[in-house]
Amino acid sequence: MAAGYATRLYPLTRDRAKPLLPIAGKPIIDYITDALDAVREIDRIYVVTNSRFSASFREWAGARRNVIRAPIEVIDDETVSDDDKLGAIGDIRFVLDRERVDDDLLVVLGDNLFDLDLKDIVTFFRGKGPTVAAYDVRDREAAKLYGILAVDKNSRVVDFKEKPTDPPSTLAAIGMYLFPREKLKLFRVYAEEGNKMDAPGYYIRWLYQREAVYAYVFSGVWYDIGDLEMYRRADARYAARASEET
Repeated sequence: MAAGYATRLYPLTRDRAKPLLPIAGKPIIDYITDALDAVREIDRIYVVTNSRFSASFREWAGARRNVIRAPIEVIDDETVSDDDKLGAIGDIRFVLDRERVDDDLLVVLGDNLFDLDLKDIVTFFRGKGPTVAAYDVRDREAAKLYGILAVDKNSRVVDFKEKPTDPPSTLAAIGMYLFPREKLKLFRVYAEEGNKMDAPGYYIRWLYQREAVYAYVFSGVWYDIGDLEMYRRADARYAARASEET
């Protein structure tokens, strides 16, 4: 998911898409696609972006073709600004319809940095069904910035609120979702009902009331690159880690 305009990161993102910003000298999207490529079941990577940045992503994809196993296809959603953007859910549906996707789907927002081994969440998904990756931010104030989950003893989602003023927990959805192929048709149902098409959490809130949805909770490193402060913190941490490794 790389079709946003990231206005909160101006001027860094005025002429560059957020997922192409460097973290420790490496684009954010490289970390994501490296993690995806380690999962053997993943046989294609779609990068959905907008008309403003599609050429940059195609150039990036060309350079990555000899680096990773899974083929990358860049899809232009044909929007040009915040005023006409499709929204994250709209972009998922756009790709599903355009590419006639008929397979299990793993969705990752393009501003996520994490050290989660995606093979683990795929294994969890195989045993459960629709899955949301979650991370405990351990702070009620911080929880107000995210989509927040509550789960039962079986890891099933029993509540979901998008940026709540009174969070039901501190368990944040990190912008990573897995959907089985037989449930993809529900995106069309959701849209036809006239629901919000922006934050993916709105879809999860709708879905868990109709289908069993599960949360895979992980610990470790996670950054949601939403503003300049978080970007600088992530860059410093990854740069320090790279220095230690060398």
